[in-house]
Amino acid sequence: MSSDQTTPAQREFTGRRWLFPSALMHELDPDAGAPDGRPRRTARDWAVDVSCFLLAVVIGVAAARALPDETGLPPFAALLDLVLGALSCGALWLRRRWPVGLAVAMIPVGLLSNTAGGAGMAVVFTLAVHRPFRHVAWIGGVDLALLPLFYWLRPDPELPYAAVVAFTALLTLTLIGWGMFVRSKRQLLLSLRDRARRAETEARLRAEQAQRLAREAIAREMHDVLAHRLTLLSVHAGALEFRPDAPREEVARAAGVIRESAHEALQDLREIIGVLRTGDGDDASGGRPQPTLAALDALVAECREAGMKVTLDHRVADPAAVPASAGRTAYRIAQEALTNARKHAPGSEAAVRVAGAPDGGLDITVVNSAPRTQAPPVPGSGQGLIGLAERATLAGGRLAHGPTADGGFEVRGWLPWNGG
Repeated sequence: MSSDQTTPAQREFTGRRWLFPSALMHELDPDAGAPDGRPRRTARDWAVDVSCFLLAVVIGVAAARALPDETGLPPFAALLDLVLGALSCGALWLRRRWPVGLAVAMIPVGLLSNTAGGAGMAVVFTLAVHRPFRHVAWIGGVDLALLPLFYWLRPDPELPYAAVVAFTALLTLTLIGWGMFVRSKRQLLLSLRDRARRAETEARLRAEQAQRLAREAIAREMHDVLAHRLTLLSVHAGALEFRPDAPREEVARAAGVIRESAHEALQDLREIIGVLRTGDGDDASGGRPQPTLAALDALVAECREAGMKVTLDHRVADPAAVPASAGRTAYRIAQEALTNARKHAPGSEAAVRVAGAPDGGLDITVVNSAPRTQAPPVPGSGQGLIGLAERATLAGGRLAHGPTADGGFEVRGWLPWNGG
């Protein structure tokens, strides 16, 4: 899945839709619109539209009452003013669908009708909310340029010419600025939501990549072990084939080696099939001998030489009796946990505890105290723990990690003694 692809569940908006404007909801959830693709009005839209309509009607009625006071206004001009004002108020219900066309149409209407002033203000505000600044700049600029001409042709009977022009221009600029502010807030919300979606997708892809790399590394490691098992099996089987007259004891010993090698090979093959079934976490072996639980003492000693304060509580009576797969995974868990303690909690004290028995499985716990100094952030943090969790799961065990009450960090793992 690419970073720009989202599932329907990711696109679906689960908030209270009626609180949001339809234009914003259409961007957040495009499938929730009308069948023709247009945004469907929400309860908030209806409340705003009704308020704008009523406000425009109130302003229009107030302007209509002042028409008889205008000197030199012919009766037909007053009638035309009222008709255009009524039509403009009714056209407000179309302002969301055609904000630019309605704003352009209101330019000549505004020159002829004083009662359309409230509707004109609502249209300018809608234009600033729903369209880019270039539309607002041209149409708003023309409106502001025509204001002196309108009040020169139809002066206000109560206010001075300069005062009414300045007041109307300031009101227009305020509505434009308010509309642009609303538009910027909506764009910011959409931008933040898009960034959150991308961050979630990238985090999921990084986790999937870490799991795939860990599984590929496990598969390479198992390949080396499986090849060794099968080689032993082939050698001893060949010896039996070419020496059918070998002593009975030697034949029994070879058969035992073949049986044990076949059993171990089947166990390793089972792990490889598990990797391949999941389709896709730890470092590749590179052909080198893999560490086991017996190497845990050397790991702790190496950390101590590096300056770490590490204590080891080893409660496994016979580390050599631990199966190679479980011991190898336990070693990797301790290694990654101690490495993380050095990187993210410098100066802290770490404690490693290993306990287990054939009937109860293998438990390993690594706890470090709170860091003495603040460590700088490390890019890609957390990928190692993801790989370890995948490795423990494929081995039939489990892994958990998280902060402790005193500000430290704890990694807890359990592995089956006999390979699950």
